[in-house]
Amino acid sequence: MSIAWLPLISLHILAAVLWIGGMLFLSLILAPLLRQTHDPSSFRLLFSAAARRFRSMVRLAIVILLGTGPLLLEIRGLSIMDPSTWPSVLLVKLTLVGLLLLFTLLHDLVLGPRVLRIGSQPVATRTAQDLFLLSVSRVVPRLALLIALAVLVAAAILARSI
Repeated sequence: MSIAWLPLISLHILAAVLWIGGMLFLSLILAPLLRQTHDPSSFRLLFSAAARRFRSMVRLAIVILLGTGPLLLEIRGLSIMDPSTWPSVLLVKLTLVGLLLLFTLLHDLVLGPRVLRIGSQPVATRTAQDLFLLSVSRVVPRLALLIALAVLVAAAILARSI
């Protein structure tokens, strides 16, 4: 591979770092720190603002990753149109990426808006379905983070194998 492709590779890696690093920051630093506050409404407001800002960065990262990924495959001599020639680790990585995108969409478009609505209701009026959605909304981002870390491992293996 030519050094001329280094900016493309760097952009791809930077986008992945932005996405995974942001997930780690939100789940390991911001959420626990904000849960220690005694004002739940402040917690919700700050976390929601941070999550909205992060969501726009994630969308940019996704566009960059989906744009640079196929180009990087072509550079390495792997046709995006012929998956039969792909190494198995690439199939694993792309499957994990698909799952990560699915979890991200589920979180951002389905769970997020519902959780905001539930969070604005008095606790006493919440239904069993509301409580279930709240518990699922805590699990989905954690699963997405685990999948993202697995994508990172698959990417490292892939980089060493081709």
